[in-house]
Amino acid sequence: MRAWRSGLDGGPQDWEAAAGYISRAAKVPEDIIRGNFAAAVVPSIEVPDPPWVTLENAKNSLCRLFLREFERAARDEDEATVTRFFKLFPLIGRGDIGLDIYGRYLCQDVVRMARKTLKNVASAKKVSFFYADALVKLFKHIIQTVELHIVLVERHYGAGKMVKVIERLQMEADIQGGIILDLWSDERGVDRRLTDVKSYPFSFLMHSFLPSSRKGTPRMNSPAVGTGAKNAQEIEDEGVVDLREVDGLLSEMAVMLSWWSSYVRFVARKCKDQDDTKDDTFLIPDILLKSSLDGKISDKLTTPYNVMTTFFFRRSVEKAFQLDESPNGLSLNLNKPINTSPPFIITGVDDIAFMINFVIKRSLSVSCREVLTSTILAMDRVLGSDLVGMVQRKMRDESYPKSLVQGGFPPEDKIIAFIVLINSLDTANEYLARIMSNLGVNPDKPGSVSHVSPLRDIFPFEPDLTSVVASLNHLLTSFTSKTTELLNEGLQVLFNQVVKLRLRPILSDTFRDVDYSLSEEELADAMREEEVSGEGGDPMLRRFESGWGQLMRPISRIMTPKMYMALLDLTGRHLARVLEQRLWGYARRTSAFGAIRMERDFLGIISVVARGNYSVRELFSRVSQVLMVVNMEEDEWEELSGLPSCSERRDGDDGVRWVLTREERAKARSRIKG
Repeated sequence: MRAWRSGLDGGPQDWEAAAGYISRAAKVPEDIIRGNFAAAVVPSIEVPDPPWVTLENAKNSLCRLFLREFERAARDEDEATVTRFFKLFPLIGRGDIGLDIYGRYLCQDVVRMARKTLKNVASAKKVSFFYADALVKLFKHIIQTVELHIVLVERHYGAGKMVKVIERLQMEADIQGGIILDLWSDERGVDRRLTDVKSYPFSFLMHSFLPSSRKGTPRMNSPAVGTGAKNAQEIEDEGVVDLREVDGLLSEMAVMLSWWSSYVRFVARKCKDQDDTKDDTFLIPDILLKSSLDGKISDKLTTPYNVMTTFFFRRSVEKAFQLDESPNGLSLNLNKPINTSPPFIITGVDDIAFMINFVIKRSLSVSCREVLTSTILAMDRVLGSDLVGMVQRKMRDESYPKSLVQGGFPPEDKIIAFIVLINSLDTANEYLARIMSNLGVNPDKPGSVSHVSPLRDIFPFEPDLTSVVASLNHLLTSFTSKTTELLNEGLQVLFNQVVKLRLRPILSDTFRDVDYSLSEEELADAMREEEVSGEGGDPMLRRFESGWGQLMRPISRIMTPKMYMALLDLTGRHLARVLEQRLWGYARRTSAFGAIRMERDFLGIISVVARGNYSVRELFSRVSQVLMVVNMEEDEWEELSGLPSCSERRDGDDGVRWVLTREERAKARSRIKG
């Protein structure tokens, strides 16, 4: 204690040494400094005060001196001297003061940079991203400042002490960032744009969803007939809100929000508790939660972004349907070639799929969970109400395949248009699933995301990633659920109004003059006649194959493979029931040799329909098993008769998975075989 007092007396201009003496003295236990022994032996004639008073006076004196020298060096922009005195504050126990003035010193540089950036504010109208660039420069500058000075601060002040400097920098960021956002909002007229988009009437969509009776008779080239022409109201609406301007605003906001997200994460990492070693935790520090800039970001950027994104996407969907066109040159006539490439869909689906991908990617660039989940929720509402609703309305009002005369066949153009709409919904499902797959989201494994998913880089913290993946999965499942319901209804209509109507006469012609009560000689004669005719094969089967091909091939070349298989499934189920009814209808009218021919004919029909497709062939299991029972040898039948019914059957009893009950097998054997 005597040594530090002597040191202070001996080197008044050696501030490092003086600060060092005080630092060493401060390490002496407090009870010793304030003890009676120290009070008796340390004071001198020159310094009669007790040691603790002398120490405190020295600290205060040096602190005032260091402050003056620091501020003088800061005014002179003498970085070396600034650093020299900044290092001394913790040595004299005034670390908080040192951190505060150092933070203010760094803030001066932030102010200079911000003012320099905004000096050219007059060019803001010419440079579309002027204010976004200004805000980005502000965040970048603060990030670089922290990275540049954190080593110095923590080396001399201790780990975690940079937080104090960051707090001071954040106060300046609140001011400068607030100025930039206010200028941007006023210059771009954000409030006015928000009012416009909130009140936008979406006249085309609203008009399209009106009941036909309220629309009146459509004029030639009006939207009601799907030509894409615009009425006066729609032209007026478009004049109120320019979609390109909204797109530009959204792009600016996305850039600013993206850098705000990066800035928040950076500050959160630097302010993270040193004892918290978990990499997957993310807590926004109080200095950001309480900052005025956080509130302004929410009011000036996040809320407008969400509102305008919803408008932008819905308006894009509306515009896609305004400009919608169906593929040309499609025909059910197999002699007419189709010169366009599948899938044959309305152009609106392609446009909307592009916008889905575009809007999701832009919202992902923001790197903010709340923004993305809000965007996904809005897209879910728009896709479910407008896209699905518009296609449903077109199916019902414009393209419904209804015959113009009782019992007639629907017009070809209606059938084609209806198929195109079915294709469009199916392709929309495929497009959305592909978008999700590219993001690493697997709908078959809800909540999971691939290891190479870009989402992992954008949302490195598990809670955010889980929430985002759940939102994307919900969008896909919700949309697919709505479209699947409409697709099932559409396929049922197509089957009832087109396929079923044509299938009935095809079957009537197929089974024309068919006789299954033939004797052995009659069957042999029939087979010889087939050979003599030179046409080859069973004429009955040729008739069915010809009729079936004329019915289904034109449809198959227009429909998407998945939808055609679904239609084929519907048709197969119906045909299986019809063929089974025919089988039972031949009760007591089938000879043993006729049953052989019956099996050949019916299995031939099944082969034509299934064409190697096992799932379709499975639909005819009951028919196949009835024919199997009818043509069994007596010893086989006796063995089968001893087996339990299919509900009681043990696997592997006879190698056949029976769908017929024991009673049905007996009925088939007795009534058809006779």
